[in-house]
Amino acid sequence: MNTLSRLLVVACLALPFTACKKEEAPKVEAVAAVPVPMSSEQKDWKPYLEYKLTPHMAGITNSPYVYFLPKPDSEDFAGKYERQVEKLQQDLGRGITEGNMLVFASPAPEKEVEMIETAFKDVGSGTMKNVKVVFIGTPILGERVRAAVEPAGVNYIFEEAK
Repeated sequence: MNTLSRLLVVACLALPFTACKKEEAPKVEAVAAVPVPMSSEQKDWKPYLEYKLTPHMAGITNSPYVYFLPKPDSEDFAGKYERQVEKLQQDLGRGITEGNMLVFASPAPEKEVEMIETAFKDVGSGTMKNVKVVFIGTPILGERVRAAVEPAGVNYIFEEAK
């Protein structure tokens, strides 16, 4: 009986040490790159946009405003373009507040930039502080977008389409 009591005491003393493990560092999984979609379908662009936008979501309190134009040869492209310009102008006219993100991506990047330049020319200087504007495209077009949006006071983010 004495031996049994000693074994129980030893087991009770050893239990806390065996139950403790060193905290393992969280494993960071590498995110596989998502290629630029070749289609004009917005649904095909969703995974790509999620891949590109996830690193920039810190401080964003609402769902991003996404402005997307299909390829210029798609049906009723001119109408879609006009509706997007009108929607962007209305959104900017109402005011985009801190903690929001505007995203511009398209298989028609030239027209997308034209839309941005058109809509942002009427935005007051410094009226969009702490609003993120993300443009996904080429570096040359990215500089045109920067020139159009920075006077509004936004946090401009360029993501190269690749």
